Amino acid sequence: MTATPHISALLFDLGGVLIDIDFSRALQSWRHCSRLPLPEITRRFSMDESYRRHERGEISARDYFAHLRQLLELDASDEQIVRGWNAIFVGEIAATVNCIARVQANLPCYLFSNTNPTHQAFWTTAYPAALTSFQRIFLSSEMGLRKPDRAAFEAIAAATGFRLDEILFFDDTEENVIAARLAGMPAILVNEHADIELALTDIGAL
Repeated sequence: MTATPHISALLFDLGGVLIDIDFSRALQSWRHCSRLPLPEITRRFSMDESYRRHERGEISARDYFAHLRQLLELDASDEQIVRGWNAIFVGEIAATVNCIARVQANLPCYLFSNTNPTHQAFWTTAYPAALTSFQRIFLSSEMGLRKPDRAAFEAIAAATGFRLDEILFFDDTEENVIAARLAGMPAILVNEHADIELALTDIGAL
């Protein structure tokens, strides 16, 4: 079965779409290294400017971990921080991995993740089978651009050779979905795997 002519490529988020993640697992790990109670660690941790700079490759892991050490009052080595940092990964979402493996015979599939080198080293090693259906993987830390920046979507369109309106994007964060649509890229908010199956069925890709 071939897809409708309008959609020529598919772009998938990683965390929450392909791989299940849970940031509370990192905070639970770090609580043993902090003077702060867990509710205060949770209150302080956010995707702040240092977090975003780390994902754009503007600061190193060492610098970001130093920021976390100060922010969360951690008495921890980089290795201990990394252990918690990588604890966010729960496991691959098998239904989505299998779905992409089926659909990639009909449409080229790409991956776009806001990530950093430490996380990348972990998930590429832990979940290699989940990545085999993608023609190319776009990483914010390598691009110097991250979702929801419009320039990130434009850069991916240019790199793949497809127009923005030919790429269907799947993400579990509403802000990213809205930004993609404003850039001219059709996008689906993924709350559960069924959202992906329904969208791919609607365009005739499955």
